[in-house]
Amino acid sequence: MLASVATFAIEGVDSIEVTVEVDVRRGLPAFTVVGLPDAAVREARERVRSALLNSGLDFPQKRLTANLAPADLRKSGPSFDLALAVALLAASGQLSCDDLGSYAVCGELSLGGTLRPVPGAVALALGARDAGYARLIVPVENAAEAALVDGVAVLGVPRLELIADLLRGRWAPDPPVPTPPQSPRAAGGPDLAEVRGQADAKRALEIAAAGGHHLLMVGPPGAGKTMLARRLPGILPPPSFEEALEITRVHSVAGSAQGGLACERPFRTPHHTISSAGLVGGGATPRPGEISLAHRGVLFLDELAEFPRDALEALRQPLELGRVEVARGQRSLTFPADTMLIGACNRCPCAREAEACSCNAIDHARYARRLSAPLLDRIDLVCEIGAAPPPGALAAAGEERSEAVAARVAAARAHGARRLGACGRAASAAMDGPEARRLTGLDPAGHARLVDGHDRRGLTGRGQDAVLRVARTIADLDGRARVGAGDVDEALSYRIGGAWTIVA
Repeated sequence: MLASVATFAIEGVDSIEVTVEVDVRRGLPAFTVVGLPDAAVREARERVRSALLNSGLDFPQKRLTANLAPADLRKSGPSFDLALAVALLAASGQLSCDDLGSYAVCGELSLGGTLRPVPGAVALALGARDAGYARLIVPVENAAEAALVDGVAVLGVPRLELIADLLRGRWAPDPPVPTPPQSPRAAGGPDLAEVRGQADAKRALEIAAAGGHHLLMVGPPGAGKTMLARRLPGILPPPSFEEALEITRVHSVAGSAQGGLACERPFRTPHHTISSAGLVGGGATPRPGEISLAHRGVLFLDELAEFPRDALEALRQPLELGRVEVARGQRSLTFPADTMLIGACNRCPCAREAEACSCNAIDHARYARRLSAPLLDRIDLVCEIGAAPPPGALAAAGEERSEAVAARVAAARAHGARRLGACGRAASAAMDGPEARRLTGLDPAGHARLVDGHDRRGLTGRGQDAVLRVARTIADLDGRARVGAGDVDEALSYRIGGAWTIVA
């Protein structure tokens, strides 16, 4: 007898429908799995056998053949266990095949028949909904996460024998309760008011938050670069439901989701010894890298110049396109990577003030080569940070709190959303070149300043577009529809400020 059930394989952050077909025939007892399974899928034969027997169900002593279609798609991981078991029960007559048409199933089995959670529950639910399945059976630990997706009924089941009762109509699980889409931002987090002085850096951080721009901070150790970066999430607006679902989906596939909807934007801080595959994704079995785990959030690279050169160069395309394309063998996967890059580095290897610097010209040249001009050309804002203020200034009051800055950032993003709604962009930094030139609203004086900056400073074409985007964000912070000469001047100052000499 032949029976089939639908399940899904994770490819990148997407799910691909897989039909598990099981045929039960007379013959010498054997259990064969075909369809490009990896070792974990082949080992499912033993897990399924023990799980059925320990759940009080029959394991037929016949010739069993399981096919995972499409056969040219490589299958990996233990998430096919449950589909193999359910299809085997149907093929052996213990379940009715007619009951399976509207179901998709996914989960790992223990030898005792308990369902264990699998990564990618959000992607699985999206795949089931898009494929037209009305119900999705998953382990109970995955149910709340999968239930974040509307349009498919999620059934969380703790044990294998209960699936048989469920399909026979003798048992029904409690409906999973998804985490609410938004939660108040936790009080008592890092606040900008704790950073004394550094008004220029705070202004650059505000512009970066308002427009979603990449930012590089250059300055001596202890000046506050890391403190500023860690306070950036506190001035960013919370993610919308769609953005939160995207964040949860990526972390679910990576196995780092917290079981509910992400209510805060991610803030990733990888160590400078990370490999290029760890930073942008890849590996023998491609997995999302740190830039994808920071999707819709912040990727903070402290000591930027200490990162491996090949890892930094691998960031160039993702920073511009907002996605990572990984090719492995005969398949090409795409991971989302719409993130804000915040970098911090010293001026030179010795990291001392200019008057105390002991580096010679060769040291400076070697240090400068660690950050290539093409990479820095993709960073919209470069800010030079001075030394920390003297001890007497640390007690000064009147530092602006994160709440006030966050309100201005939210207002600026609202202005940008109204202007960019037609082209589907969320922030000024997401505009491509033609959109930046068409939607900036540059007045004649601002245009003259931009032409002068190009002639005297040698801006690249990408640099001109970056200046336009930053100037547009500055105008949005001030609530102005037109971009003037002052906006362009400020944008140029971040583009060609003192820190820009690091690549000279």
